Amino acid sequence: MKVPRAVWRFARGFVHALAGLASVVFMFPRMSEAQRQERVQAWSCGMLGVMGIALQVRGTPPGAGPMLLAANHISWLDILVMHAARHCRFVAKSEVRHWPLIGTLATGAGTLYIERESRRDAMRVVHHMAESLKAGDILAVFPEGTTSDGVTLLPFHANLLQAAISADAPVQPVALQFIDTASGEASLTPCYIDDDTLVGSIWRTLSGPPITAVVSYGAPEFARGRGRRAWAADLREAVDALRR
Repeated sequence: MKVPRAVWRFARGFVHALAGLASVVFMFPRMSEAQRQERVQAWSCGMLGVMGIALQVRGTPPGAGPMLLAANHISWLDILVMHAARHCRFVAKSEVRHWPLIGTLATGAGTLYIERESRRDAMRVVHHMAESLKAGDILAVFPEGTTSDGVTLLPFHANLLQAAISADAPVQPVALQFIDTASGEASLTPCYIDDDTLVGSIWRTLSGPPITAVVSYGAPEFARGRGRRAWAADLREAVDALRR
């Protein structure tokens, strides 16, 4: 009996995820930071391949930090796709930490977690981000604060940009898109919005037609006297231009 493509991809993806978990638990403690970053990027590229998702990178990813990447947010795939394009440390909602398997992998990749409803926690994370940027890290945030359908672009929240202002670090706009590989048209298959469940979105992605993840890097920019709200609005325009 022929095994459905989605089942085969899910099985291979699960095995690949377990291999990543083993690396985090047993190998990461003995690795340098550079080696861990290389392993995360290679693992992410491998996972996209297992899932049948092609990767297309446009523009120039940051060669080194400090750099804060500001990207639009479409799917649970976004972190995986950006890691495959260029390793970075993400700032993610605290719930991700508790997701089975995914949480352990995200933590191993250096993710910073934030309680979205807590103003005090936001201040803590901004301080931690500023210190990481001063240390030369590459961080990534999703200023929309939640996922969208990839067609519309939600307003950018400005709070986390304070870290770049405090560290006098540049921000690089990044546009994420998912397209149908055959037609080149935008694909809604990997969206994770409204009533979508994580399991349902994963299954839809695995069982749907082949897609390509497109990561477009814009030009890095400094605040240059702009407040965080004005800067957030300008970065949103830059990301929107990259999508077009």
